[in-house]
Amino acid sequence: MEKKLTFKKILQEAKSYFFIFLGLAMFTFGWSAFLTPYEVSGGGVAGAASILYFATKIPIGLTTFALNAILIAIAWKILGTKFCINSLICTVVMSVFFSIFQPLFPKPIVDDMFMSVIIGSAIAAYGIGMTINWGGNTGGVDIIALMIGKYRNISYGRVSLLSNVVIVGASYFVLYDVQKLVYSFVVLLVSIIISDLVIDGYRQTYQFMVFSQKNHEIAKRINSSLHRGATFLKGYGSYNQQESDVLLIVAHKTDKGAITRIIKDIDPNAFITISKTASVFGKNFDNIKI
Repeated sequence: MEKKLTFKKILQEAKSYFFIFLGLAMFTFGWSAFLTPYEVSGGGVAGAASILYFATKIPIGLTTFALNAILIAIAWKILGTKFCINSLICTVVMSVFFSIFQPLFPKPIVDDMFMSVIIGSAIAAYGIGMTINWGGNTGGVDIIALMIGKYRNISYGRVSLLSNVVIVGASYFVLYDVQKLVYSFVVLLVSIIISDLVIDGYRQTYQFMVFSQKNHEIAKRINSSLHRGATFLKGYGSYNQQESDVLLIVAHKTDKGAITRIIKDIDPNAFITISKTASVFGKNFDNIKI
């Protein structure tokens, strides 16, 4: 059973949501103040909502909420209640920020279009990285990629990249402007580079080795809270001459912080090694391409 809520736990959750909301504020500010006034889009649901705004003038915040709400409703049983509730909270906050920022910046605050694109995409990408690092998400493409990965052996990174390229490419059929299309791809490229720096690399995965007397409890919590698997390995300590179960976990970067907090919460004295993996092949990860 999970532990009851304590003041420390509540404080940790409050801290996480503070940085999640700060990241979402940075994301929507970068988009609203630097990209939208120049009619430049990008990837994700925000990119799709921007394209619709350029065509119909429907506010980005409203479209973002509607699109994400539909995807969350579809994914509710597939990806689990906790993930979808977290996505819904982030979606509502992001939509509110878009509704606040977009009317404040009807004109670009930087006169040079190229510099505006670079600055705006960098700020937005940093915000996304912060949001993901603290356990949040912006829904949209993430939900699509995770749903497909649940039933098909297609990597998260490939689905995410292809979806974003399709969204950015669609902007041309609304604006019919090659220059703005090129700048939209610049937004996508800068976003990938900057968010990689913040969240330790695009499609980065981690391998956890956990040595604890409470490994079964840790594994159960990871299974129930994150819907992620874990493996027990048989170990033998040379110093204490005792057999023990070693817990092996391979996870995406988005789960790194949550897994670490679960381990610390259950056994603060656990011995843990965390290493970046060069490649992970299999269901919900990459395909072998040779």
